[in-house]
Amino acid sequence: MAVISAAGLARTFQTKRGPVEAVRCVDLTVREGEILGLLGPNGAGKTTTLRMLTTLLKPTGGAATVAGHDLTTDAAGVRRSCGYVAQSGGVDPQISVREELVTQGRLYRLTRAQASERAEELARELGLTELLDRRCGSLSGGQRRRLDIAMALTHRPKVLFLDEPTTGLDPGSRADLWDLVRGLRDRHGTTVVLTTHYLDEADALADRLVIVDRGVVAAEGTPSALKLRYGGSIDASLQDAFLAITGRGPAPADTAPVAV
Repeated sequence: MAVISAAGLARTFQTKRGPVEAVRCVDLTVREGEILGLLGPNGAGKTTTLRMLTTLLKPTGGAATVAGHDLTTDAAGVRRSCGYVAQSGGVDPQISVREELVTQGRLYRLTRAQASERAEELARELGLTELLDRRCGSLSGGQRRRLDIAMALTHRPKVLFLDEPTTGLDPGSRADLWDLVRGLRDRHGTTVVLTTHYLDEADALADRLVIVDRGVVAAEGTPSALKLRYGGSIDASLQDAFLAITGRGPAPADTAPVAV
């Protein structure tokens, strides 16, 4: 069952130098309970696509639904169904982890008692219990990322969007976050869409990959299928396949997109 469906999704920005097509035509289907990796070079349109799917940016073309809610006619329904963690995060360094989580719950119209209960629940699940009374500004990078994700999960969304969630984290913190993402899918059936520039992360974590380049989908499939098709071997690296798909490396004779 598709929880995200997009057809011809596009976004053009008007600048002093003329229109810029950040996303030209993205067709995308994400199945329920899937971890989807959205990959592409800088400027390919990944973040713009995520911002459109989370209603933070209005499309200039195409259509999409998230958890059955239309992007343009039911934006409130989309927001109720998804959580979004941006690249930079958004915690207040001056307040405690507990205060941040409770405030987030209150923004979702929980009573103070409900918000406090949800904060404790999220802290247990994401390994933040011992940090609840610490100031957010004193957290490590990995701890802040877990807090960002906890805040995005306050309203129990069906879909979680993560924009480069492990950038700047040490290897141990990255591995912990991978386990966290897998756990959300396995325990709660959460659908996860993430962008990343770490191809080893995409290979290890994603059930399926969509590679965008110059605002369109260039290829999609499982990591193994893409490596076989574009890297020439199941033992090829995902980097070899990625470079071939985006025209920055050797490509096979038949370069039509593959979907598996």
